[in-house]
Amino acid sequence: MELLEIKSAIESLLFAWGESLSLRKISNILEVTLEEATEAMLLIKEEYTEENKGIFLVEVNNSYQFATAKHNYEYVQRLCNYSHSKGLTKVSAEVLAIIAYKQPITKYEIDQIRGVKSDKPLQQLIDRELIGIKGRLEKIGRPIVYGTTEMFLKAFGFKTLKDMPDIETFIGSEIFVNGSFEEEEDHETT
Repeated sequence: MELLEIKSAIESLLFAWGESLSLRKISNILEVTLEEATEAMLLIKEEYTEENKGIFLVEVNNSYQFATAKHNYEYVQRLCNYSHSKGLTKVSAEVLAIIAYKQPITKYEIDQIRGVKSDKPLQQLIDRELIGIKGRLEKIGRPIVYGTTEMFLKAFGFKTLKDMPDIETFIGSEIFVNGSFEEEEDHETT
């Protein structure tokens, strides 16, 4: 296969699949070497970094997928009839931050940090595929352990969890240092 044919095939795979694909999987599907797939992906990256493109290439955990350009968000939003009420609530954002920085973590540990139950925001985050069940602890009751997902990385523009900013950069980061924080008016008591 010629390099331009490989590039074309990769673009088709990424477009059709919709989810991220690793270079290894791509090379297996196309029956080309990993080096050939990498070289073609470099051409794609270069082409899709131009400014006025409607889509761009996202890399997450050494896998790739196409995403819509931020400057076209308004139009995609209209197409999807997106409701502003579908954003994360303050409580869900708190729970997501706790999970992101303390993972793997149990519901009990989340509840202890927040001082209130977290059932509803946990379920909302699972429904949005921002967090997932990562297993169970080997202790009495076998509690579920939660962690962030690939969707979390994509939503926040991180390639890996190492790309997350240090928690010390945030105001109120004492929640992660001493495990407690003051609840504001938005109490969650499910």
